[in-house]
Amino acid sequence: MIQRLYVNNFRCLENFELTLKGMPSALLIGKNGSGKSTVGDAVEVFQRIGRGINRIRELVKPKDFARGRSDVPMRFEIEVLLEEKLYKYALALELPENFKELRILEEQLLLEGEPIYSREQAQVTLYTNSPSREAQFMVDWHLVALPIIQANTEPLRIFKTWLASILILAPIPTLMSGQSSGETLDIQKDGSNFGEWFSGLLSRYPAAYTQIDKYLRDVMPDFQDFLNESIGKDAKSMIVRFAANNATLSVDFKDLSDGEKCFFICAVVLAANKYNPLFCFWDEPDNYISLSEVGHFVMSLRRSFQGNSQILVTSHNPEAIRTFSDDNTFVLDRKSHLEPTLIRLLGDIPVPGDLINALILGDIEL
Repeated sequence: MIQRLYVNNFRCLENFELTLKGMPSALLIGKNGSGKSTVGDAVEVFQRIGRGINRIRELVKPKDFARGRSDVPMRFEIEVLLEEKLYKYALALELPENFKELRILEEQLLLEGEPIYSREQAQVTLYTNSPSREAQFMVDWHLVALPIIQANTEPLRIFKTWLASILILAPIPTLMSGQSSGETLDIQKDGSNFGEWFSGLLSRYPAAYTQIDKYLRDVMPDFQDFLNESIGKDAKSMIVRFAANNATLSVDFKDLSDGEKCFFICAVVLAANKYNPLFCFWDEPDNYISLSEVGHFVMSLRRSFQGNSQILVTSHNPEAIRTFSDDNTFVLDRKSHLEPTLIRLLGDIPVPGDLINALILGDIEL
């Protein structure tokens, strides 16, 4: 579980700290442009590093400096509790004068306060068994070291595997189809490779079918089953079948409604989390969901993410907001586009009257 996320000089996030210790689920609320989605973009930097992307220009751009302030390093820090041990990873980036691409200033991975490796500019120091035993080597200043280090140590493997497994979702149902020509356990943010993700999960965890089937029957009473039919060499297409009044109907996945496609994403997220506890950032999961179904949809996610898993969502929907409490809801605010994002726990803010009315009227002040 993420204990702390710190970001500085990245878009609207300046000296931004989000503390999630002890929160299996949490909610970010705030006006449009307050920085909610940008928090997800910052988390995505870590995810992509875990998935092997290490060229700085593929992670951030010079335009990502807050208000063009390239004289101040861009910094990302994350603290994660894995198997009851605290990992801390920090990455600082700079853009020297006349450079077109950012480069590494500092990088460090700590386990329980002890360094696994540290880096200053191009020089990496790898600590083997203790700080007194070191190995040093050079890495291109424009490459993140974490994906490159091949030291066969359990802490490094655990941390990199966790980073790679992060789910970041902001689905666009019109881009989703049930067709697949391969398998993956990594879904794209927009859900465009849903077919490959669905096939990959069932291939790795066949018993996940039961979990997916149960959830879909709960939210779509006439749902009967789904088939992943072969349509060519190494290609499959998902067909969804419904039944009612002694009649059946087969529907190609791509022809489902936007909301129904989101039900399928939710079903696969719940199944994936059951077999491999995850961290998930879902930007407005209530999008495309009818008002009467939002509460059940969000609560299903919250119930699934417990123990060693964690979910962080954003929302503007009153029904979704009501499923969270003052103790796990964070309010983000920006006074103008020239000011950084401010964040406070809702429980620390005096709210006049009903929360939803206060949000509608704009009466919540940080």
